[in-house]
Amino acid sequence: MMAMEEEEEKKRRWKRFSCRNSVSDSPSPINGLDDGCLMHIFSFLSPIPDRYNAALVCDRWRYLACHPRLWLRVDRSIKDFSEPGVFPNIETAISAARPGDTILIAAGGNHLASNIQIKKPLCLIGGGELPDDTILICSRGSDSAFEFLSTCKVANLTVKAELGCCLLHRRGRLTIEGCLLQCDENPLDYLSCPIVSTASSSDVLPTSGEKCRGDGVSVSRTRIEGGSKAVLTSGTLALQRVRVIYARTALFFWFDVEHL
Repeated sequence: MMAMEEEEEKKRRWKRFSCRNSVSDSPSPINGLDDGCLMHIFSFLSPIPDRYNAALVCDRWRYLACHPRLWLRVDRSIKDFSEPGVFPNIETAISAARPGDTILIAAGGNHLASNIQIKKPLCLIGGGELPDDTILICSRGSDSAFEFLSTCKVANLTVKAELGCCLLHRRGRLTIEGCLLQCDENPLDYLSCPIVSTASSSDVLPTSGEKCRGDGVSVSRTRIEGGSKAVLTSGTLALQRVRVIYARTALFFWFDVEHL
């Protein structure tokens, strides 16, 4: 009798052990989805940090999270640019981008950005942990690094202008988040300005998604250095909801530029 009970107990233990192993060895439910479904889920994640962190999970997630359908990449370290969605410089990436695309600019080294016009809604994001990791240089003789003629977002980037402005806003809604805008100090410092907006009510061309908000510039968690003025505006624009933190080496800004 005792032998039969011991045998039954062994069977129960083996059954529990087998069940645990089958559960642990089985793939995660989300990994059971096909690539198209999983990529659609990734499209709802914010590019930084959520989609970026998803790319660190495994090889499959990295491939899907970095797929050109979700964002384009600017990476000069890659030798073979036949891979779709990868470009050697920012200008070619912007030319190839579709409205609504996100462009991830690789960290490390300096990227040239001079008088690049953006006429479609895009998001430009630095690929480093800090804005100082991804540096865009606007050379002397250029009016600006970027000229925005559509609703766009710039995040986690350092933009340096030798003379002129870092970002030139013409129309649309421009969002600047977690960036460093720097005008080099020189005898012509009065000609430099980190942000210039020339939008006015006469040339407003808002996108369908921005009709209720109109044109303007929103800046948050952004450090501004150099230039005689932090922001230069014309037309009917005015600074609103301004918050500034003054430090010994920098000014940190939160503000909106809106129509009166």
